[in-house]
Amino acid sequence: MNRGEIWLVQLDPTIDREISKTRPAIIINDDAIGILPLKVIVPITDWKDVFASRPWMVLISPDLANGLAKLSGVDTFQVRSLSERRLIRKLGVADSVVMKKIAKAISMVLSL
Repeated sequence: MNRGEIWLVQLDPTIDREISKTRPAIIINDDAIGILPLKVIVPITDWKDVFASRPWMVLISPDLANGLAKLSGVDTFQVRSLSERRLIRKLGVADSVVMKKIAKAISMVLSL
């Protein structure tokens, strides 16, 4: 379980508007940091045209490397740390361009 990998993740139970269900997510934490069996992830959802105007949403197109089946959006406003036990199976790996876009969006969300 490494940075940039896309995993199918069980996010339930959730409260209010937290993103829910079992869905793909990208691991974003540095592999060298942390001693607990936790991963920091950003969830992936179906892409909607309205997301193009939301700077925290990162477009990711499906390809053989990332294992996604459809045009998707990475929701960097919903960064979560969760147990590795929630990661069900690896789907693929995000490319470096997508990872840079995710880092930029997270910086904007957190005002870094």
